[in-house]
Amino acid sequence: MKRVLCIALTLMLPVFTPAADKPKKQLTFAYMSGILDPFMIMIEKGAKAKADELGVKLIAAEYPKKWGPDVQVPILEAMVAKGGIDFLMVVPTGQTALIAPLKKIHDKGIPMVTCDTYLGDGDYSKASDFSFPLAYIGTDNEKGGYEVGKKLAEMIGGKGKVYINTTNPDVSSVAGRRDGFKRALKEYPDITLVGVDYNLDNQEKAEAQTAAVLQANPDLKGVFGTNLFSAQGAYRAVVAAGLTGAVKVASWDAGMDQINALKAGQIDFTLAQKPYEIGQLAVEWGYKYLTQGAQIPKRLVPGFFIFTKDNVDAPDSQQYIYK
Repeated sequence: MKRVLCIALTLMLPVFTPAADKPKKQLTFAYMSGILDPFMIMIEKGAKAKADELGVKLIAAEYPKKWGPDVQVPILEAMVAKGGIDFLMVVPTGQTALIAPLKKIHDKGIPMVTCDTYLGDGDYSKASDFSFPLAYIGTDNEKGGYEVGKKLAEMIGGKGKVYINTTNPDVSSVAGRRDGFKRALKEYPDITLVGVDYNLDNQEKAEAQTAAVLQANPDLKGVFGTNLFSAQGAYRAVVAAGLTGAVKVASWDAGMDQINALKAGQIDFTLAQKPYEIGQLAVEWGYKYLTQGAQIPKRLVPGFFIFTKDNVDAPDSQQYIYK
């Protein structure tokens, strides 16, 4: 009888198990682009893929309709004001103008990396008023500009007049491309750079500027468009002037418009960055920093790929098109 009673009492006792671990808070990463274009969208796509893989929530601010601190900063501040951001991925639209707004966000306790463009001279390893971002993640634009300059110089036989159409003087990415291109030209004493124009990321303005240069320099041999809008405006001006083939067009970026123009012979080659990889690296290293205390390298630089008419249709090349 006692044995039966003990069994019954045992069955009635509550079963205690170790307390389950509290679920970890889902991290929220925010992406602030520089402008609405295929390159910026590809950064978000890469970031989203990596965020989904790691269980991170990714939010993207409204894409600015034009490039510039006056448009970007209010969107950025409105996103941050909503709260809940653990990590920021931002494309600064000015090397100096974005220092103060981003420092204010940093001082709220939000760590960040800059993607595609950087603050100051981009050297976050030394103490300065702009060294608070954890890393710059983007293309080596000066190196890319140099490679474009070398290739265009070879295409025109190492002599003649060339021209640069670019966007903004206070943006690290296009400044690097311009300066790298100029460095390459120093190796060709018979090539003359007739000018550099800034279109402020306006394709129509880029086309008008290029048309004016073509009219003033009927013997122009080459044009370098330093981004999507610059290249699109430049090649369309060359086509409109009936100079396709006679004036070589070097392009930067690989949106579908540029790829189609390359296939049509209206662009001679274009350098593709790796924006998808930029987005992935930003999320991957942000996650390591927040969950493992990992130190992010101060510069993370994916390579680039140059499209020509000979490789544009190759299966291995398709991964570098912005789509």
